[in-house]
Amino acid sequence: MTIFIGIDPGSRLTGYGIIRHTGDKLEYLDAGTIHAYGQGETMPERLKRIFAGVSRIVEHYQKYTDEPMSAAIEQVFMASNPDTALKLGQARGSAIAALVAKDLSVEEYTARQIKQAVCGYGAADKEQVQAMVMRLLNLSVNPQADAADGLACAICHAYHSLTLNKLLIGAAGVGTSSSGSGSGRSKKKGRWRLSEADLGNLR
Repeated sequence: MTIFIGIDPGSRLTGYGIIRHTGDKLEYLDAGTIHAYGQGETMPERLKRIFAGVSRIVEHYQKYTDEPMSAAIEQVFMASNPDTALKLGQARGSAIAALVAKDLSVEEYTARQIKQAVCGYGAADKEQVQAMVMRLLNLSVNPQADAADGLACAICHAYHSLTLNKLLIGAAGVGTSSSGSGSGRSKKKGRWRLSEADLGNLR
């Protein structure tokens, strides 16, 4: 069993999602938002809230389980407003620092990679991401948008991690194949994509 934590950084709301891979299933554990913004608070105070919030979440799961745990965070997009991009980058850095301080490995994925992994479409909107997160994790309640983005990031990380493990095991056991017949996997822009069969096995 492995626990995956996904973070959707924001200077006002930072979404998080936590899932567990058990057997051939992805299981929902938790999701929510860290409210970083308080009226009259400075940016350093917001960053402190994000750091403390992410730290508490990780500490809780490290206290009650010894399962392997890793994290992923969405990369900063190029916002048209430089001030917005700067604040988002600072929020992201605060979350990464909190994860690394708890000895977690942290992977980074673009918004397009996350949407591609979850929805099969890199330009999916928030409603589509929410709907697919509900379907993949068998949720009965639609998660809040930022929390859904955190879960989507965790799902993306789980897919990529599990696919990489399959590839490493296959390479060690049967060597390489130029045709790749039977695997259904393809490589695009330096990242491995799961086939429809692989995705089905994880749902």
